[in-house]
Amino acid sequence: MQKSFLSKSEQQTSDLAKKVASIAKKGDVFALYGTLGMGKSVFARSFIQYLTGVDDVPSPTFTLVQDYQSDDFEMFHFDLYRLEHPDEVFELGFEDAIFNGVCLIEWPEKAGNWLPKDVFKIDITPLDDGRKITISVNSDDKKNRLETVK
Repeated sequence: MQKSFLSKSEQQTSDLAKKVASIAKKGDVFALYGTLGMGKSVFARSFIQYLTGVDDVPSPTFTLVQDYQSDDFEMFHFDLYRLEHPDEVFELGFEDAIFNGVCLIEWPEKAGNWLPKDVFKIDITPLDDGRKITISVNSDDKKNRLETVK
């Protein structure tokens, strides 16, 4: 199943991220795809702020991972852009994060086959008047939750 949204501003991207964050539960992986400048960081920042209440959400471009605590789970924000090989994810605590928290991953393609198959795949692509944000899921549980995002 997939569901698409149109975003004509950073605020609309931010609002959608908060709605998506509202359906997150422990064990979920949200994989953000898109080229540079598409709004992945805007989406990620709002997603994390909604779940954790943290105001300052720096990009983990150089640290590669930041972790946060929400009321219900630990939240991990990965930026894999600088990885040179998929196996490097294990140096970041990737496996533990995948199983024990909620993961938001920018540049998930860099994880190669280590990225779980059952994720919320979020594709952000350009349109003349904004961005198209398409969220794809496979499992029934994720389909049911995604259907609630309006």
